[in-house]
Amino acid sequence: MEKFIVSARKYRPQTFDTVVGQSHITTTLKNAIRHQQLAHAFLFCGPRGVGKTTCARILAKTINCENPTKEGEACDKCQSCTSFNDGASMNYFELDAASNNSVDNIRDLVDQVRFVPQTGKYKVYVIDEVHMLSSSAFNAFLKTLEEPPSYAIFILATTEKHKILPTILSRCQIFDFKRITTNDTVEHLEEICEKEEIKAEKAALQVIAQKSEGCMRDALSILDKIVSFTNGELNYTNTLEHLNILDADCYFRLLECMQEQDLSGAMLQYDDINRKGFEGDMVLNGFAEFLRNLLVCKDEKAAVLLEVVESFKDKYLATAKKVSAGLLISALNILNEAEISYKAARNKRLHTEMALIKLCYLQQAITITSEGGGVSKKKLIDSPQAFRVRPIRPFGKEKTETAGRKQEQTTQQPATGAKLIIETEPKVQPATATSQQTTEPVQKPASSKLSALDKIRKQYQGNGGTGNDIVNQPLEYDSLKKAWDEYVVQLKQSRNPAAQSFEMAALRIADENSFEAVTANNIEQKFIEQDRNKLFAFLQAQLNNRQLQFTVIIEEKASDRPTVEIPLTSKEQFQKMVEQYPLVKELKDRLGLDLDY
Repeated sequence: MEKFIVSARKYRPQTFDTVVGQSHITTTLKNAIRHQQLAHAFLFCGPRGVGKTTCARILAKTINCENPTKEGEACDKCQSCTSFNDGASMNYFELDAASNNSVDNIRDLVDQVRFVPQTGKYKVYVIDEVHMLSSSAFNAFLKTLEEPPSYAIFILATTEKHKILPTILSRCQIFDFKRITTNDTVEHLEEICEKEEIKAEKAALQVIAQKSEGCMRDALSILDKIVSFTNGELNYTNTLEHLNILDADCYFRLLECMQEQDLSGAMLQYDDINRKGFEGDMVLNGFAEFLRNLLVCKDEKAAVLLEVVESFKDKYLATAKKVSAGLLISALNILNEAEISYKAARNKRLHTEMALIKLCYLQQAITITSEGGGVSKKKLIDSPQAFRVRPIRPFGKEKTETAGRKQEQTTQQPATGAKLIIETEPKVQPATATSQQTTEPVQKPASSKLSALDKIRKQYQGNGGTGNDIVNQPLEYDSLKKAWDEYVVQLKQSRNPAAQSFEMAALRIADENSFEAVTANNIEQKFIEQDRNKLFAFLQAQLNNRQLQFTVIIEEKASDRPTVEIPLTSKEQFQKMVEQYPLVKELKDRLGLDLDY
């Protein structure tokens, strides 16, 4: 039985012309070989499986070829080329830096560089995955990489260029490999299928190319796997089944349910997908990519970015014309948020179904309108009311108008409205008076000098229709004390604990309309403040003074303050002792003692 060789090794390019999708690099290398302008160090960087190591091997074989072609290719017939193809070349050394990343490995490599090649012109050293070298290994390699012998060429290959030291990058000629396009991958797969006599649909090969994401090695590995699965017959259906990819028809049906607000249809469609073994995150990601392709198709200039199976391109273009761009953008936002929070969700299926529910009612929830050439999204809610601003009138003019209105109210029937009336004691008015007592709203003066209390006073004085023309009597201490005591008696009868605080408070008249209640501490002050409103109404009624005001203050008595004994100093203690016992001072003087105070 013949030994099987995977397609990635069997059809590995042997010349620069057979390298797929890297013409910008192969052309540069061929010209450098033809004009003998080779650098001593190369750095090949790019994604995985795009031909970095392959190009390094082709370069090593070509520069030692005995009979190179005019285009700069190897002849594949000389002794050097045949020995290289058989893996017996003495001028080619390949080091895997992932497993040989220590300083000792680099020192062994540097020791080998000193030996001149016995056959051929150059000794080529390829270091694969060079970013895995340690910092010490890089530093040990610097001097040799900067000034190698004339016959030594170093080729460094890596997928992570940013991890390499800048001192290494500055000593190398850098070549950036790019991802292989879908069309190039499909063409290469078609050539291999023809050589292997494999029946393959182009749609199936396009799906494989999209799944490989620009990596030719992955595309060839997928091809070998599906060929074994299908016995050499590749079609669109079995390729989707083997790669565990949802068909685009599923997403087209989901989009129809979303446009028609068919929630039950979308839920049944997702249930069918779930039973096939597809996870919710795959559905969300696939649907988002599907909507992205539709959004790309909206503009003819961006239609070149569409990478789908050719049989579906016309359907994508036709569907994109029926769907608005605003709906697609809003749906992409919902799918993006759902995919981000998918891992944190406990019930994965419910999380995915919630996203589908939002998508089904998205058309109803938003409306797309064009404003100024752009597209904006508006929710269907009640429009807000504009803020109403009334212009500020001059204070003097407003005062004149208010006086004129009061004069009109005495002759004309008052208009229907509401007026703020502040009363300090309860009054009982007949029902008819309530309906008749209506005036215009009181306008606020514009002057900031008037306090709020002055406004209330003026407003209260303006309510002359109450029928009570009371003349305020000036405040006298005897009448105040009598009314205060009567209130204290009421508190005692109701067993109010604040009665003691009222009884101990001292009264002090400030002017004819205000007085002060003096308390000894903040506890008494709080008791009086709690009954302030009731006390205020009671005193106004008893003293016939509507402008009565009072404040509660605290004045501590000296007798109430606790006596604090201050400790005596050493000197004060001695003086006090001398006053009580004079002989102590006499003893001190006779002995000539000095006291340390």
